[in-house]
Amino acid sequence: MTSKFSEGFLWGGATAANQLEGAYQEGGKGLNLADVLPGGKGRLKLLTDTGFNFEIDHSKYVYPNHEGIDFYHRYKEDIALFAEMGFKTFRLSIAWSRIFPNGDELEPNEEGLAFYDRVFDELAKYNIEPLVTIAHYETPLHLIKEYGGWRNRKLVEFFERYVTVLFNRYKDKVKYWLTFNEINGATHMPLFGLGFSPESEETRLQDSFQGLHHQFVASAKAVQLGHEIIPGSQIGCMLIYAPVYSFDSNPENIMYAQQEARIFNNFCGDVHVRGEYPSFINRYFKENDITIKMEDGDLEIIKEGTVDFISFSYYMSRTDKKNKTPEEIGQGNLIGGVKNPFLDASDWGWEIDPVGLRIALNELYGRYQVPLFVVENGLGAYDKVEEDGSINDDYRIDYLREHIRAMREAVEDGVELMGYTAWGCIDLVSASSGEMSKRYGFIYVDKHDDGSGSLERSRKKSFHWYKNVISTNGEEL
Repeated sequence: MTSKFSEGFLWGGATAANQLEGAYQEGGKGLNLADVLPGGKGRLKLLTDTGFNFEIDHSKYVYPNHEGIDFYHRYKEDIALFAEMGFKTFRLSIAWSRIFPNGDELEPNEEGLAFYDRVFDELAKYNIEPLVTIAHYETPLHLIKEYGGWRNRKLVEFFERYVTVLFNRYKDKVKYWLTFNEINGATHMPLFGLGFSPESEETRLQDSFQGLHHQFVASAKAVQLGHEIIPGSQIGCMLIYAPVYSFDSNPENIMYAQQEARIFNNFCGDVHVRGEYPSFINRYFKENDITIKMEDGDLEIIKEGTVDFISFSYYMSRTDKKNKTPEEIGQGNLIGGVKNPFLDASDWGWEIDPVGLRIALNELYGRYQVPLFVVENGLGAYDKVEEDGSINDDYRIDYLREHIRAMREAVEDGVELMGYTAWGCIDLVSASSGEMSKRYGFIYVDKHDDGSGSLERSRKKSFHWYKNVISTNGEEL
C-alpha cells in the first residue's frame, strides 16, 4: 500500500521538560509542581493525604524527575539519536520556572533562555523542526503556593509575560507552538493542569472551570501575540482525546456517552477553535452550579485568538454507561468508564484501541475542519534487557504499527493530518506514576524506579523499526 501521508509529514517524538531534563536546581531554575512530586504510583495520594503540603519530609521519598534522564546535560547525544531515526520534528516543552523561577518576576532568567537556545540550535543542525509546548504540567511552585494556581486571574498576566519573552527570543528558531498540554484533562487532574488542589469535591468543578476560563484567555492572548511577533507561526491547542462509546445500544447509555464526550472531548476544542463557549455547556453549568466570572473583553479575546490547528494525545478510548454497578466502577480506563470486553489492556490497565484513533481523527476533523496533529501516542510497558544488551520490544512495534495504520486510514477518509510524534521517544519519568519502569521509548535509558542507573542510552528494536517507518513515509507497515 502506498503512503497516504503528505510529503512534508512531520514524523518525530514527544517529551516534556519535567520528565526528562533533570537539573532541577541548575541554571537559575526555580521549583515547579513536578519537583515536589515523588516517584511511585501513590505520588498524588501522598500530597492529598498531607493536605497538599509541599514541605513534607522529602528525605523519605525518591524524586526521579530531579535528575530525569539528564537531558539538560546530554541533549546533544539524544538529539543525535533522534536524527539517526530521521525525525522531522521533536516535541519538547519549556519549563516555565527555568525562564521565570517564581513565575511572577518582571525579568526572565537568562541562563534558562540560553539553555533552550542551545537545544534549538542543535535541532537545527539536523534540520529537526521544534514543536514547543509552552505549559506542560510545570506550573512554578510559587504560583501554586502564593496565588492558588490558575484559579487566580493574575496567572493570565504572568503567562502573557512568559510567552512574550519566548516568542521574542525564539522567533527565528521555532515555528510550531502549543499553548497548554491536555487542557481538557484539567477537570479530572486540576493539580497537573491548573496548579491547584480542590479544597473539596464540592468546589472542584467550579474552581476547575474558572481556571480553564483563565487558561482560555491566556491561550487566546498567546495566539494573538505569536502571530504578531512571529509572522507565519502556527499555534495550536493540545487536547487529550478519547472517543466515548456507549456500553450497549440502550438509548439512555448512548445519550449518556454523547454527553460525556461533549464535556470531555468537545468543550475545550470548541472554545479554542470556534472562539466561543458552546451552547451545550450552559445546561451543564446550571446543573452543576457553576458560575464563570469573566472580565469585560474576555469573550472578544477568545474569539480573536483561535488556534491554527488541533494537536492531541491519544492513548485509549472510553466505554461508559449511565448507571454503573458498584463492581463496574473503576474497571474502565484512566479517564473513567467501564471495561470494554472487546479490548486488551496494557500493563498499566490502559485499553488498547487503534481503531479509536481513526474514530478520533474523523470526529475532530468532521467537527472543526482544521489541520490535526497527533502529538502523543505510545505504549508504556516493562522492557527487558537481554544478556546481549538487546531490547526486543515487539509489543511496542505492534502497538505503534496498528495506530499508524489507523492514521493512514483516517487520511484516506479525508482527514488533514500534519504529523505524528510518538510519546516518550526516549525513556523518561512517567507523569502519572513517577516511574521509570513504565517505558515508552525507542531509546532505552539505564535508570530505574529507585533512582539508580548509569543513564547510558541504547537502541531498542523499535528504534530501527521507526527509522524505517520515517524513511518510507509510512509506506512499509
